[in-house]
Amino acid sequence: MLKELSSGIKISISRSISTAFEQYMNKIEWDEDKANIEEFANDWKEYINKNASWYDKVDDQTKANPTFHEELAVKMNETIEKILTEEPTAEQIEEIEKLAKQLKIEDPSYSCRAEARYVIDKLNSQLQEQ
Repeated sequence: MLKELSSGIKISISRSISTAFEQYMNKIEWDEDKANIEEFANDWKEYINKNASWYDKVDDQTKANPTFHEELAVKMNETIEKILTEEPTAEQIEEIEKLAKQLKIEDPSYSCRAEARYVIDKLNSQLQEQ
């Protein structure tokens, strides 16, 4: 069913998963112990109902189909896996090291590009507060 949708809708679905996942992880400060897939799924549902352009383009019969939901779950897992395995860029690593040095913080923890963005934002906020 997911395969039958236009490429634009499929891209929009992936983007909505990515955006909602990063927002969720930022909300829990990238603390893996706080991560809860059901909570994320609820956040994603709220996100697609309020912000995702693709949701209104998929007919109600498709949205109600259990197979569509199974395929969305697979897509969600694939998208999350891609986010979590995407290495931070050299620029991000350099920026984090620079900010950590300014703040006298030893080795802030991050493991992927999205988390590195979060760490940079967090360190910049801490620097502005000083």
